Amino acid sequence: MTTAIRPKERDAIIQSLRAGVVPRLGQHLIQVGRVNEIAALIKDIERIADNGSGIRFVIGEYGSGKTFFLNLVRAIALEKRLVTAHADLNPDRRLHATGGQARSLYAELMRNISTRTKPGGGAMPTIVERFITEALKDSKISGNNPESVIHQKLEFLSEMVGGYDFAHVIAAYWKGHDTGNEQLKADAIRWLRAEFTTKTDARNALGVRTIIDDGSFYDHLKLISRFVRLAGFNGMLICLDELVNLYKLSNVQARNSNYEQILRILNDSLQGTAGGLGFIMGGTPDFLMDPRKGLFSYPALQSRLAENSFAVKGLVDYSGPVLRLSNLSPEDFFILLVKIRHVFAYGNSPEYLISDEGLKAFMEHCSKRIGDAYFRTPRNTITSFVNLLSVLEQNQHTTLQEILGTVEIKPDTNPDFDFIPEESSSFNTSISPTTIIDDEASLASFKL
Repeated sequence: MTTAIRPKERDAIIQSLRAGVVPRLGQHLIQVGRVNEIAALIKDIERIADNGSGIRFVIGEYGSGKTFFLNLVRAIALEKRLVTAHADLNPDRRLHATGGQARSLYAELMRNISTRTKPGGGAMPTIVERFITEALKDSKISGNNPESVIHQKLEFLSEMVGGYDFAHVIAAYWKGHDTGNEQLKADAIRWLRAEFTTKTDARNALGVRTIIDDGSFYDHLKLISRFVRLAGFNGMLICLDELVNLYKLSNVQARNSNYEQILRILNDSLQGTAGGLGFIMGGTPDFLMDPRKGLFSYPALQSRLAENSFAVKGLVDYSGPVLRLSNLSPEDFFILLVKIRHVFAYGNSPEYLISDEGLKAFMEHCSKRIGDAYFRTPRNTITSFVNLLSVLEQNQHTTLQEILGTVEIKPDTNPDFDFIPEESSSFNTSISPTTIIDDEASLASFKL
């Protein structure tokens, strides 16, 4: 650990950890453990780059580091020349809906679409320009007209669902590029980002009769993945986090419709029909295994996501679609604290604010307060450690022992059981002869 850390990168990491969120930069500086899981995802990325497909459900307890793991894998995919897109699900962003929530999720993915040269998102114009550049290179080599080369390349998309209008929009962008019409280029990007909400506006701006809506969410993801390969990239990786928001839906029909969409994606990925496209979905054990509301409540998903019955008594299998994040060991957590201490000191070891013995004292303090959860689900513990370093930095007259005696550390609480109400539910104050308890009528009922 001799390389100095730039203040911008150091501050971004420390501020993120202090807020309990995943840093967007410098994840490699604080990565510990989970070597086998990362190796398994690297194999998936290489398969996607080879025009294959893949899907993984990254399952871990609340606060165990799922989001950090997903961001780390996304960074690796960018280095492998894949395009990535990521989004968190919430009540207004779902895989399947009828009120615009699926379109909203698609729009969020396209806003966050990233390449190696533009890892912070907003790379859609860059990807389209890259496609145009590749087409111009091919036209020079073949001697054909650039417009005919572009249309020839786009025929590869027209055979897919929604591909004709998609190809028309890309051609419109080329027309704007060729004639200097910036408004036409902007409208094409708006359509690709699912920012048109009415077909009339899209027809007036681009001459297309469709828009990206709830019903075409997955079909357009497949189109985008094929398009980025035409633009010279190796494939596309979609990272979806907070899938527990589907588990929290109280409406059975809405929840099952989203699970059906997951089943469709799973089938395509396992059968290899979505070439060059991969998915990583993050969720908690309840989201996966709850027989009433989790993925295992849907029989077709339960059979496909069942664990390998031979992987018992310490045996592991990292090849299945479900990847359970192993817990950090105390040794891993100690290394993590060492790395955070190093980042806090800008990579300058003489500036360390706490010794190795102090790190052990902090871990012992955490163990007494909250037990083993301090290293198994370390989010709150890491936040407390960064706060501790900040106090030591600004109050050099105080000692570690004085501070630890007054610090209260609490374990992370799991919000998975805060269920989302139905979209258009209305409360009826009258009591009917038969009142149904819960959202599943078959569970319990009573009569007055």
